[in-house]
Amino acid sequence: MGPREIYPNPPLALAVIELRHTATSTLSEADQSALKALLSDSFPLARPVPSGVNVTVTPSGVSNEPTPPVPRFMARDNTAAVTFRPEAIAVETTRYVRRSALRQLLRLAVEARQKVSPADGMTRLGVRYINEVRAGIEGPADWSQWITPALTSVASLEDGMGRPTHTWQGLAVFGNDQEGVVVRHGNLEGYAVNPSGDLRRPTPPPGPYYLIDLDSYWTPQGETPTLDWDNIEPRYDAAALSAYGLFEQLITDNYRQEVLRREQ
Repeated sequence: MGPREIYPNPPLALAVIELRHTATSTLSEADQSALKALLSDSFPLARPVPSGVNVTVTPSGVSNEPTPPVPRFMARDNTAAVTFRPEAIAVETTRYVRRSALRQLLRLAVEARQKVSPADGMTRLGVRYINEVRAGIEGPADWSQWITPALTSVASLEDGMGRPTHTWQGLAVFGNDQEGVVVRHGNLEGYAVNPSGDLRRPTPPPGPYYLIDLDSYWTPQGETPTLDWDNIEPRYDAAALSAYGLFEQLITDNYRQEVLRREQ
């Protein structure tokens, strides 16, 4: 694959890397302070995720015990965050620029975690891109101008009373249990990613959009590899490039030219 084009007007609302690892104990307050110090240049703000509740059923009854908050650190402009759960590291951003920049944040998070309280191995890597494709349409059938007919051809159908397709959603899986891409898509209204959530993002006017939600994944088969950057980096690059290649197939040249390449 040749050089990847960086579009001036991309539809990406949220990019997420979830790196699952073997279960660990809850990070102590000292561990969290150490993580904050290591991440302070990129993620200076501590914003823990509120705790949940563990429900335990015993012969004597049901007990509800609150779980401790999950450590989360955010960029000062609130467009990126890293979260440390007992079984995973998640890196999120609403200001995605290129694969290498997100890879750098992942490496920072992994190296901080392994320095403070290491996990024994990785069990899954997922790279997810949630795209809100917005373009001028008068009705659902017009999405075929912007999105491949492989996804939008259902718009040509009618029911037994002659009523056309109004809304559709679909899911497709490419690959196998070890690696592949899951695509969720459909014509929707409003936002796929809440503009008023913890992570701030540019807020387009509410209205119709086409969801292209790509989850590119890799899972080890057999041996559990160590949680080392040399094991993670090639898997991340392969997953990200796989999602990119599929996205390029799901949009039309018309969308590429009229929307993606249009300067703001």
